[in-house]
Amino acid sequence: MAKKKAETTIEEKLRALYNLQLVDTHIDEIRNVRGELPLEVEDLEAEVAGLEKRLSNFGIEVTAYEDEIKAKKISIENSKELIKKYNEQQKNVRNNRAYESLNKEIEFQELEIQLSDKQIKQLKALIEQKNEGVTETSTKLEERKNHLKHKKNELDAILAETQKEEAILLEKSKEFAEKADEALVTAYTRIRASVKNGLAIVSVERGASGGSFFTIPPQVQMEIASRKKIITDEHSGRILVDKELAEEQEAFMKGIFSKS
Repeated sequence: MAKKKAETTIEEKLRALYNLQLVDTHIDEIRNVRGELPLEVEDLEAEVAGLEKRLSNFGIEVTAYEDEIKAKKISIENSKELIKKYNEQQKNVRNNRAYESLNKEIEFQELEIQLSDKQIKQLKALIEQKNEGVTETSTKLEERKNHLKHKKNELDAILAETQKEEAILLEKSKEFAEKADEALVTAYTRIRASVKNGLAIVSVERGASGGSFFTIPPQVQMEIASRKKIITDEHSGRILVDKELAEEQEAFMKGIFSKS
């Protein structure tokens, strides 16, 4: 017959939970060292991608304008050929009506040439404007790329120092969470998310819960020290442990942190 697994006591759960808090706080400190760097790198990467896209769009637009200019030049040449043709035809007409009709065609083609010339000038002005945009964007892109490279190197250096340690601590966090009891860890996670410093379990110091100025009644302090039940601070909602337990776990975890 398989041996029944011994039930974890409240004290053991509290010790595991306090260990979990110490590990999670250490992970927070590691991530704080990185600060805003990952977000800065993300933002710079997005900005560089946006500038590269803008440059690409400039290129597409300039090519389209250049193709339009080529088409307009071909149109001008076609109009010139037609004018030449109509001039030749005028030499052989037999009445004024036919002559005037050809004259109107010549005038129309001349207007077409003038319009195409005007449109070519407008397109060249647009190309010049886009090229100015290309120069400006290229300069900014180069500057942003250099800044991104610097920030990436900075982040990589920090990651190289902290990634291995963080991975070990995340495993330890998981390990202590399993020892602490699922319902207790759920409460711990909820409290931790609701407080600024991430401390969900604290010790009683000088008659008050850690980080609080509200005094805990002596009777409650005795109950906390007995480690027979889970007690929370009625003001902050944090889970409370006695100072002795906290100091013992801090000394225990100090050895784990030095190894990681």
